[in-house]
Amino acid sequence: MTQKFGLSVALATPFDENGGIAIDAMIVQARRCLAAGCSSVTLFGTTGEGSSIGRLERERVLSAFLDAGIAAKTVVVGVLVDAAEDAALQAAHALSKGARNILLAPPSYFKNVSDDGVFQWFSAVFTILGEKARDIIVYNLPSVTMVPLSVSLIGRLRAAFPKIVTGVKDSSGDWPYTEALLKAHGDLIILIGDERHLARGVRLGGQGAISGMANFLPREVRLMAEEGKDDPRVEDFVPELLKYSVIAAVKAMVARVTSEEIWLTVRPPLVSISGEGQAQLALAFDTLFRSKAA
Repeated sequence: MTQKFGLSVALATPFDENGGIAIDAMIVQARRCLAAGCSSVTLFGTTGEGSSIGRLERERVLSAFLDAGIAAKTVVVGVLVDAAEDAALQAAHALSKGARNILLAPPSYFKNVSDDGVFQWFSAVFTILGEKARDIIVYNLPSVTMVPLSVSLIGRLRAAFPKIVTGVKDSSGDWPYTEALLKAHGDLIILIGDERHLARGVRLGGQGAISGMANFLPREVRLMAEEGKDDPRVEDFVPELLKYSVIAAVKAMVARVTSEEIWLTVRPPLVSISGEGQAQLALAFDTLFRSKAA
């Protein structure tokens, strides 16, 4: 078997006072996480506010990362759009630059869609990509997309596109689903998105995680993602994050552990966490970890 996927940090995206991406700060954060043991960085995922970042910005960021010496083989690129053509264009650019994987979410504007419809959408993306299509990790995030990827749908996708669909990121937070996914498709790269289920999933054959918490707890999450080691502190901190908009909460924690306020800013329609919320998160964090340093 090839080397396991390991831990990819779902990299948060810092914004400057004008709302632009602070690319230098983003590269510094990526290097911090890689140095702390993450095997890759995932750009433009959920935590990275990928659905708020346009094609030209994406291309600039990826080029800057590569120019800064961050190896393409350590970069995963999230694609979170509805039009198959847009998804294919974003994926094609990243793959042409050598990205390790594409994290591809299903279209999310239409609700109550069928497995047949979702299958046809993925098929359209792969048809447009053509020979460029490779190393696609499909993204199950029904709490956000409202489009669950059933175990049977994943079976159809892998059967139809065996050299293209190579993995699943499961952020359902639904342990019976995760367990069924691992049982049916354990030979794929199965990544656990909910840190409360991460260690258990890895012990059952999961290959790691794409984790937002790795932005501020990379060493702790790495042991869970690579060794299946339980860490009740990490698991107990998840509900604290979920008391708020989780993207803003993760960025508040990055701001705290780095002492860099630039991380507090999120893009509309999201709003930053209040000072009181930041203090409550910090207290919960210190109670569990007893240190500002991750």
